[in-house]
Amino acid sequence: MNRSRVIKWIKIAFLVYIAVGVAVYFLQDYILFRPEPLSKNQSYDFSMPHKEINIPVDNSSNLNIIQFTVTDSLKKGVVLYFHGNKKNISWYAKYSGNFTSKGYEVWMIDYPGYGKSTGKFTEQRLYDYALLLYMLARKSYAADSIIIYGKSMGTGIASQLASIRYSKRLILETPYYSMHSLMSHYLPVYPISNLIHYKLPTFEYLQKAIMPVTIFHGDEDGVIPYRNAKKLKAILKPKDEFITIEGGGHNTLNDYPEFHRKLDSVLNLSN
Repeated sequence: MNRSRVIKWIKIAFLVYIAVGVAVYFLQDYILFRPEPLSKNQSYDFSMPHKEINIPVDNSSNLNIIQFTVTDSLKKGVVLYFHGNKKNISWYAKYSGNFTSKGYEVWMIDYPGYGKSTGKFTEQRLYDYALLLYMLARKSYAADSIIIYGKSMGTGIASQLASIRYSKRLILETPYYSMHSLMSHYLPVYPISNLIHYKLPTFEYLQKAIMPVTIFHGDEDGVIPYRNAKKLKAILKPKDEFITIEGGGHNTLNDYPEFHRKLDSVLNLSN
């Protein structure tokens, strides 16, 4: 290959590199988040008992909350559930039975642009909505009756809340070390800290969480690599747990009996 052809291909590679970087920068909200909005008048058709609450945050923002309730008059507590990056509460409602069957209410929020929640989508707004949910829960439950639970993208949000408010336990399902470290896995040759403005530094928040922490992650996770989450083990407290579900993928942990055995054990410890 002659010198001119080499230079030509170097220029093409450089242009492709720049084009991908520009696309990631301007399209990162679409790449990272896949919300499915709903009309404010649309009714949920959940088969399980539930209540819907809407909190007007400001003139243009609404926080939608679904409270999955329990029929037992003696409630053990409440799980504040922060879901992943796609669709809305309707997609994650099926997981509420993991907790309501054990006597825990499950309160889920939708993030701005998801479901019936509205407002500008920012990292700080994610944290603000999480705090609003916690403050609402504290009107009905003591802090030691609250479990903070995060799944996938929601693990960073749950960890931030746990770093500023006390709860009985923090449970993370398929967490990431930080959004920047996760994106560096997919785009290793790019300056991610300059491209991605969402940080969600789970590792920083975990170091400030004083309650017991339980982490679940599958070693076959194709979305958030196991090795990315495993880095969190280094900052866990001596009695915290990092539970590996062998063969588990990103959205399949609920299919594994081992996941349910461990989760049930943690919930019993949280009584």
